[in-house]
Amino acid sequence: MSRLLVLLPLLALIGCNRAPPPREREPEAPPAATFDNATAAQSIVRPEVIAEVEHEQAMKPDAAPALPSSITITFPSGATLDASGEAALDRLLDKAKPVLGVTYILRGHSDSAGSDRDNLRTSRRRAEAVSDYLVEHGVPADSISVIAIGEGRPVSPNTKDNGEPDPDGQARNRRVEVEVIVPTESAPAPPRQ
Repeated sequence: MSRLLVLLPLLALIGCNRAPPPREREPEAPPAATFDNATAAQSIVRPEVIAEVEHEQAMKPDAAPALPSSITITFPSGATLDASGEAALDRLLDKAKPVLGVTYILRGHSDSAGSDRDNLRTSRRRAEAVSDYLVEHGVPADSISVIAIGEGRPVSPNTKDNGEPDPDGQARNRRVEVEVIVPTESAPAPPRQ
């Protein structure tokens, strides 16, 4: 009898831990027919309202093309813009002209060849060359910030693993990063009552 008293709670626990039997799956409904515009309900919006909205949309000027948040201008050597750098800036200016209040942050960089001081100067001259080009093409000078970084932030190694200079890496590091900041539209102030 004592064995039975011990086994009954164990059997009850075992019975509680059993998973319920799987449910039988209901048959799937056939796929719904495709939407038919001809049988759809008509819009509840009055036709004159639809015409007014369409007219307003037609009167809006086309949206300006999206501006990139940044571009990089490379310099083969020195601090003179080449044709590809000018072309990249021209593409940027084509998109930026219709947008009011755009500001530019120009970060000049150099490779590691030469002294730190010379590299800092060269990086500033590169950023100033980009700034001069932007100003010549209608960008207000007060919307441009020039920052000289020098060799401090390379995007590529300046030397190979064996310590020799890496001309390809150095070329990628001779650059000006142009950050484009587009002003956000603020909500108009509520009218005073």
